[in-house]
Amino acid sequence: MTSISSASPAFTGKDPQNRLFGPLPDVTADAGYEAGHPKRVGFFTDTSVCIGCKACEVACKEWNTLPMDDSHGTRDVIGLSGMSYDNTGQLGANSWRHVAFIEQVRTVDLPMPTFGRPGDDRQGSGPSPAVSGDADSQAHAQASVLNAEALSEYDPQTGQSGTDKQIRWLMSSDVCKHCTHAGCLDVCPTGALFRTEFGTVVVQGDICNGCGYCVPSCPYGVINRREDDGRVFKCTMCYDRLTDGLMPACATACPTQSIQFGDLDELQARADARLATLQSQGVETARLYGRDEDDGVGGNGAFFLLLDEPEVYGLPPDPIVTTRDLPAMWKAAGKAALMIVGVAVSAVLSSRRPR
Repeated sequence: MTSISSASPAFTGKDPQNRLFGPLPDVTADAGYEAGHPKRVGFFTDTSVCIGCKACEVACKEWNTLPMDDSHGTRDVIGLSGMSYDNTGQLGANSWRHVAFIEQVRTVDLPMPTFGRPGDDRQGSGPSPAVSGDADSQAHAQASVLNAEALSEYDPQTGQSGTDKQIRWLMSSDVCKHCTHAGCLDVCPTGALFRTEFGTVVVQGDICNGCGYCVPSCPYGVINRREDDGRVFKCTMCYDRLTDGLMPACATACPTQSIQFGDLDELQARADARLATLQSQGVETARLYGRDEDDGVGGNGAFFLLLDEPEVYGLPPDPIVTTRDLPAMWKAAGKAALMIVGVAVSAVLSSRRPR
């Protein structure tokens, strides 16, 4: 019978190199699954086509029967956060998907028509630009808002200088990253957290004892506890749907294919091509987040294409699995313990010498 471990292979004796960070060729096999297991799956979220509809949030809550809560995690409360259109606020035990709305207000030239103040054309100032401008060029500008050239012009960091104060919306659907090296797995004392045959990380609510060790161990602040019973919950990438050959609910509901689900290797290749396309068309600030297998968590099972710095989206710029330095810490603690024992033994032996 195959023995499935909830911890990293470094803690189970299956990895003598103690790989607590960096790339893992087959994270599922390292967890104890036999050859022939399914390929690792994941999410690729292309934020450049996210429209902030929150269909993913609704689908996630409906499929997983998650309770309603406000931006502070209080259950059965309809609360307005006051933060733009984002009343979810953040990921939590009851919100496994969170669409962030980031408003950037800067002086830029946008690829869309502008409008004069009401009455300007009646005060001898001439017709508004919307009326006097070339209709064909305006139609072209409106149609190009979602393409890469428009994104380049729309970017406050690369756009041309202008006189109009405009707003850029950055929208991104955040979710658990299903890390290659998951600190939550390493610290869980009950095995409530485990690696599935699809390479995802899942919480078993009936086994969780509510210790909360996993909460500070997540470098992204994803996993959280429910205040009413103390247990932790997070995205399971719809594990129940995967076992039946279905896509996760959020990816199924996304109308723009901003959330793409599939074989992780294929998603990475697709993301690389998309990034190259945007950058070749002038979107200089586009970047992939969580794609690099040499980062502090060994790469993510859910990664993103961003249009600005990770901090703008509330993501850590350089995440590191919190258990990375455990071997060095235990070695240092062992040396200190041996030193204390040595001092104690020498003290006892010296006290027995005849005077």
